[in-house]
Amino acid sequence: MSFSLSKWVCPPPEINDEPQGTEGNIEWFRCLPYIIIHLLTLGAFFYPVTWPCLVIALISYSLRMFSITAFYHRYFSHRTFKTSRFFQFIGAFIACSSGQRGPLWWAAHHRRHHKHSDTEKDVHSPQSRSFFWSHTLWFMTDYSVPTFLKEIPDLIKFKELIFLNRYDWIPLIMLGFLCYFAPEIPLYFELTGLSNMQSLVWGFFVPTILLYHATFAVNSITHLFGSRRFKTDDESRNNWIVAIFAFGEGWHNNHHFFPGSARQGFFKGEFDITYYGLKLLSYMGLVRELRPVPVWVKEKATRSNP
Repeated sequence: MSFSLSKWVCPPPEINDEPQGTEGNIEWFRCLPYIIIHLLTLGAFFYPVTWPCLVIALISYSLRMFSITAFYHRYFSHRTFKTSRFFQFIGAFIACSSGQRGPLWWAAHHRRHHKHSDTEKDVHSPQSRSFFWSHTLWFMTDYSVPTFLKEIPDLIKFKELIFLNRYDWIPLIMLGFLCYFAPEIPLYFELTGLSNMQSLVWGFFVPTILLYHATFAVNSITHLFGSRRFKTDDESRNNWIVAIFAFGEGWHNNHHFFPGSARQGFFKGEFDITYYGLKLLSYMGLVRELRPVPVWVKEKATRSNP
């Protein structure tokens, strides 16, 4: 366990080397913000809950969840569509406000997950470790701190992404300030009637916690519970409940069989909110060349088994 102040204030390191070890030590001091934000969310019980509270929480959650799934995951990690340099930064910035670290860090760790899924080298597998480790503890280890540049040679040419990756706390802090001071804007106050603290709790704290655990559920729950359409070398599973909260990411067995598609709900009835959002953005000309699910992939599907 380390309590070095330098680890708290300095940007996370970027390395080209292979990570040493597969678990590492839990860096509790570095993860104090993660713990504190859970405690501050309890403030929701001390302020009246109104319909505007729920609406603001839903908007904050949805915009950031879409940015995580569409940009951090399907774009930066798997390159399943194309967009402009400007719009990729916008997507990365919004996703970064979720407190799940920077775009290069996210993509590098996720690519390692696909290379080593459910093996000893997969640091957030519930198969090789515990459910709780997979769901959240791995995120608090010294292993999880660096950005492994070796995994993302296609992304390190973008200086703005490197800056955002090093100072990933900036969008998060900006969102917190925006939520707190939003009631000072006359139109916002007239529409919502929220106090500064109500706006902060329901626009920032509550949806941020929900984002954490909906995203982490893809690591933990969808490698333990659900059905399997495809035979893969790991234990990835399709889970429709996770798919609701994670905007289509719950079709995880589909994704692990063929991660190169912008769509993860391969079949009728497998709703994929992120893909629908990407289609809308493509009609607007903001993204393009969404990679489809090939016919041969669907033909490889077997009857769903628990």
